[in-house]
Formats: sequence, structure tokens, C-alpha cells
Amino acid sequence: MSALIVKACGPATSIQDRGRFGYQRFGVSPAGAMDRFHLAAANLLVAAEAGAAALELGPGGVRLTAEGDITIALAGPACTLEVDGRQVAPFTAVRVGDGGTVVARPAPGAAYAYLGVEGGIATAPDMGSHSMHRRSGIGGEPLTVGARIPATPCGRDAALLCLHERPEGEAGPIRILPGPQDDHFSDEALAILSGGGYRLSGQADRMGVRLDGPTLPHRGGYNIVSDGIVDGSIQVPGDGRPIVLLRDRQTTGGYPKIATIISADIGRFAQIPPGEPVRFEIVTFERAIEAARRLQAMIEGLASTLVPLAAPLTSERLLALNLIGGVTSATEAIGL
Repeated sequence: MSALIVKACGPATSIQDRGRFGYQRFGVSPAGAMDRFHLAAANLLVAAEAGAAALELGPGGVRLTAEGDITIALAGPACTLEVDGRQVAPFTAVRVGDGGTVVARPAPGAAYAYLGVEGGIATAPDMGSHSMHRRSGIGGEPLTVGARIPATPCGRDAALLCLHERPEGEAGPIRILPGPQDDHFSDEALAILSGGGYRLSGQADRMGVRLDGPTLPHRGGYNIVSDGIVDGSIQVPGDGRPIVLLRDRQTTGGYPKIATIISADIGRFAQIPPGEPVRFEIVTFERAIEAARRLQAMIEGLASTLVPLAAPLTSERLLALNLIGGVTSATEAIGL
């Protein structure tokens, strides 16, 4: 069985799939990829299911050595991939020979990238998921030098694939729904939150991100009877500084939650690097549902945009690759 051997990795590197479901009532975090859209893109390029396990790369990236021949692909809003010292375009599958060296990382402007591994990573599942949860140790210990990451043989002899068109998600402010405890805050608190002026602080990890900016005044006390937390909950402790809770969050909490990031925008929020500004927009429940459906349709539509690298370089295809942007060349775009 082919595998990748870790030679060096940043502390945020982990194995993640779509997440761990059905255990939150026991206090088990769902974990899972911070950006499920780019997880899906990386997986589909290497003949894996959209929600399969892949390597989630944070700052510092990863350096790997191939054990046996193996197909990989990197996906993210900004990322770089080198195989044996040669640049490979993102969203492009590449075959790495036995002993080959892989260096992959998010580029400036993004927090995470995803390295899809042939057929999906084949570590043993824990509670129905391969996702690592660092604080609890569920899903395995943090990756260290020498760790072996096995691939799932996919039995595919077809040509390597790339995405014909780079995926572009929605832009604009991060959308939020008020509540569930917005009544615990002063009348102007929601207006302050959606009025801008916030940046992501350096206090950030897969569990959550503290925001720097205006404090949010509570109406009374700041303690509540602990209740459930979901991905994207914005809780506000006694100091009034909001904290956005993400995939490795706790399952319950005793601070009031003024708002919740809609599910379609959690991946977008997670890709904002520390120190960068963020703007919030209050939307209706109906708009949140529409956005979730659009994101799911985008993920399901990724497979239809895959083309073999050997596809003819027509003028239409070359124009679609944005070759004049100074980032992608014709040879990089097809993985040569």
C-alpha cells in the first residue's frame, strides 16, 4: 500500500474528513475540515469521495516523502505545491514516484489548504471518522516526523485530472444569524458586531478565534446555564470580546451567544488569516438556507469540472486558465 511519510510539518497539520457525527450528546466534538469545499476539491482530484480524509495544512505546511507511487493533489484558495522541487499547479493531480519529495503549504492570503491522497487517507476510523481532535486525542495523536499516512488503493489507471475552471466561492461579508441569546445583550450590540471594526486576533486555532475590536455590552450578567454550541457560534464572555467557535469547539458552553455564522460561510471565515479584518452581515434564516444549498450544489458540481490532463489545449481552455495573471503558466496548468 502506498503512503506518505512525514519529514516535517507545522503544528496545525492534521488528518481531517467531513467530521464526526452522532456523538455530541456525549461531549465529543465533531472536528472535521475547516473548509469543506476545498477538502472536496482535493479529494475528487485523487478519486476519493468528497468527504474523505485528507491532510489539512495550516501555517508551515508539510514536507513528505512518497512510499511507493502515489497520486496527490492540493486545493485551497491560496496554496503552493512542489514535487521533487518542481512547481505543480493547485487543483491538479500529480503522480509522485517512490521516494519522491512533496512540499505543500497555504500561501499568504489563506489559512488552510488540503492535500488529497490517492483514494483518500486510509488511517483507522475513530467513532466513524478519521478526523483528528487534538485536545481529546480522538482520531489519533498529532502528526510528527516519521508518521506514515497510508493511501487507499483506488485501482484507477485513468489519466490524471485537473479542474477545468478554478472554483470561486461567494464573497462579501461573513453572514450571521442573530441568537440564540441575542436578548442577553444591549440593543446596540448586534449593530456594533455588524458595523465592522473587527480583526482576527492571534488567539486562533481549530477550536475558535478571538476577535479584536469593539466590545459587546451585555444586558445583564454574562453567565447562562450551559447549553449547546454549534460550528460558527459567536460567544461573548465577560470581557465583551467575541469568540467565534469552529470545528474543534466544545459541545456546550456557559457564555451567551449573540449570533451564529451561517454554515455556508464557516469555511470562508476559517480561511481569513490572523490579523486580517472581517465584516459581518445579519441575514434571514431563508437566506442562510439558500446559501447552504448553493454551497452544496457547488460541491456536487465539482466532479463535472474535472478534465484529464491530456485534454487538448484548446483556446477556450487556455483562456479559462487565466494564463495572463502572472501565477499560472500553460505548462503548470496541465501539470507538466
